[in-house]
Amino acid sequence: MTQRDDRLDGNRFATKAVGSTETERRPHRRGTNDVVPPIHLTTTFEWASGDDANEHDYSRESNPTRAALEDQLARLEGGEHGLAFASGMAAISTTILSLVPPNGHIVAADSLYSGAEKLLTELAAGHFGVDIDFVDARDPDTVAAAVDSDTDLVWVETPSNPLIRLYDIRSIAEITDDHDIPLGVDSTFGSPYFQAPLELGADIVVHSTTKYLNGHSDSIGGAIITDDDAVFEQLAFAQRVGLGNMLSPFDCYLVSRGLKTLPARMEHHEANAIAVARFLENHDRVSCVYYPGLESHPQYELASEQMSGYSGMLSFEFDGSLIELEAFLEGLDVFTPGASLGGVESLVEVPSLMIPDEVSHGEATAEIPETLVRVSVGLEDVNDLRDDLRTALP
Repeated sequence: MTQRDDRLDGNRFATKAVGSTETERRPHRRGTNDVVPPIHLTTTFEWASGDDANEHDYSRESNPTRAALEDQLARLEGGEHGLAFASGMAAISTTILSLVPPNGHIVAADSLYSGAEKLLTELAAGHFGVDIDFVDARDPDTVAAAVDSDTDLVWVETPSNPLIRLYDIRSIAEITDDHDIPLGVDSTFGSPYFQAPLELGADIVVHSTTKYLNGHSDSIGGAIITDDDAVFEQLAFAQRVGLGNMLSPFDCYLVSRGLKTLPARMEHHEANAIAVARFLENHDRVSCVYYPGLESHPQYELASEQMSGYSGMLSFEFDGSLIELEAFLEGLDVFTPGASLGGVESLVEVPSLMIPDEVSHGEATAEIPETLVRVSVGLEDVNDLRDDLRTALP
């Protein structure tokens, strides 16, 4: 497996994450030599012309704290342009609404976060008349069969939420390149540390910064990174003018702070997740574990080729009734039942119990098993995590 550090030009990933060598762009150090970029809460900036002109004039359009974060995000993904949004869904919806016209056509993987699925089916299709083809994108040929001359965007999420399916970014990118259409990849589960979609041929990478990038469950945000200048101009216009949806300066500061520890956190998340996945795989009340770092995962080889690590997300199917599954949740002490993921604390979610209105039943997208449990493995002592599961599993 190729390490993420070795795929970047110049300084390695951890150095870029800390930002200690950003000598070419340090506008926050002017006059005060701040090591940490300050939080610019101002909504407006004094106007000046000529040599005294300021690159910022109004914080909806640009803000020094947000600009520093967007530059940091772009560097970590190996891209040219970054944009920071108020949520991950804001980043996804901006991509859809900017690049796909009314009555357009999207080909999407059939395993998606429920919010993204609703965005596509209820807003894009239901309100704007966009034709959505959901396909099992684990086989690139199914993507190729669905794409035609009218397709405006191909959208995948890899690894996917909550089924932990993987999609071959490089192969799908070859298909979209042949049709001259953009490929968007939600890489939230992989994080920039373990996956580099732009290097594999994707045109757009989206993250919920709420998750691993911030890493501390105290900020909601989203990000888009792209290498395509024309795509960037469309997305930037939508962010700053068309939709006016951007991340606040304080949240930008929180995400920027979180990014500095991303490499260390992701290594720990992965180590704990592998240990938890192996424990669950050998438990008699678990019928199946979905974790790309297990050789039993059907796409283990793709994960090993496409990612430099397997991250901290896994799902498993509980062998028992929903009543027993509820008892399992109530018996947990270290793991917290709750939504979201990617923070330092370990969380579990049972979609059928906790978000039943958002769970697909297979009409358009992949069916989520009733007893599926999604696990975000945190940074606690791995022995405590295993003991907690051992005690709670009936």
